[in-house]
Amino acid sequence: MDRGGCYGRKQRTRALITGITGQDGSYLAELLLEKGYEVHGIIRRSASFNTDRIDHIYRDPHVRGTSLLLHYGDLSDASSLAATLRKVRPREVYHLGAQSHVRVSFDQPIYTVDIDAMGTIRLLEAVREYQQHTGEQIRYYQASSSEMFGKVQQMPQTELTPFYPRSPYACAKVFAHYATINYREAYDLHASCGILFNHESPRRGETFVTCKITRAVGRIKLGLQEKLYLGNLEAKRDWGYAPDYVEAMWMMLRQDEPDDYVIASGRMISVGEFCEMAFSHMDLDSKDFIEIDPRYYRPTEVDQLVGDASKAKRKLGWKPKTTVQEIARMMVEHDLELASREKTLRDAGHEIPAIVGHDQ
Repeated sequence: MDRGGCYGRKQRTRALITGITGQDGSYLAELLLEKGYEVHGIIRRSASFNTDRIDHIYRDPHVRGTSLLLHYGDLSDASSLAATLRKVRPREVYHLGAQSHVRVSFDQPIYTVDIDAMGTIRLLEAVREYQQHTGEQIRYYQASSSEMFGKVQQMPQTELTPFYPRSPYACAKVFAHYATINYREAYDLHASCGILFNHESPRRGETFVTCKITRAVGRIKLGLQEKLYLGNLEAKRDWGYAPDYVEAMWMMLRQDEPDDYVIASGRMISVGEFCEMAFSHMDLDSKDFIEIDPRYYRPTEVDQLVGDASKAKRKLGWKPKTTVQEIARMMVEHDLELASREKTLRDAGHEIPAIVGHDQ
């Protein structure tokens, strides 16, 4: 097994990341840069930049313009993916890009399937054709999801647990997962799937339930918000820390043989318990501030997810380093600082738009 960044070669390894501006993409970019990679990312063209999570990397004079480069492309456009591969000539591709919000996938099922399922096929095809024409191998990482287990068939969930998806997002991810395995077996791609359970951080998107909770804690503490509206407080999840989990992605591509791995903490708590952790950090009682809103229930619920990462621990040497209590504390402290800035602006007479989010 080769744990180095360049498979025994001295030149810097080039990595291409889809979804580089997301939570996982930003942490992965940081990790790879620390390991001496040249990192490339695919971003969509839009009327405004959406690079907040990686802007600090560009401000580093040792990185700017030399080690982190962004390219316009889109998972709905196969030609842009193929062109980017030809331009970048990466040794590793980390496919993190997706419409990743479960509740939104019920409202936009066709878009979700096009990006998450067909987008994966477009990228796999681009990788296959690139390898065929150049003879250069790419190591490929597929971001699979614990949501694929859905209505769980066994506890805890392992790599062998049958899938029972309960949302358009989960259905699309099952397709992408099996497509990756198919390309691995049919075309000898070095393609590995990480079945990641929920993983959070201060960079979590504000429409996801953990961030929605911790944002509310900060705003309630400073008098900017009175109530937090949520859906199913009884849903139980296995929550880990995003920087720990992106390290597992990198470890998977260090293996001589590709494989699939569950990445999880092995501990499950409810949404309500996460609320209690977050509010108690600010000496608040969550019961005083939470209201249930039926709009935030999913048409089909996923009641409980908890992963068994024994295989990753055994074969990769990976294990989670950060507890859910530490994650809640970090997120609350980060979001209290955001709320403090918001309060300062409001007190100065500036209008700040309200945050309207969804419960994941």
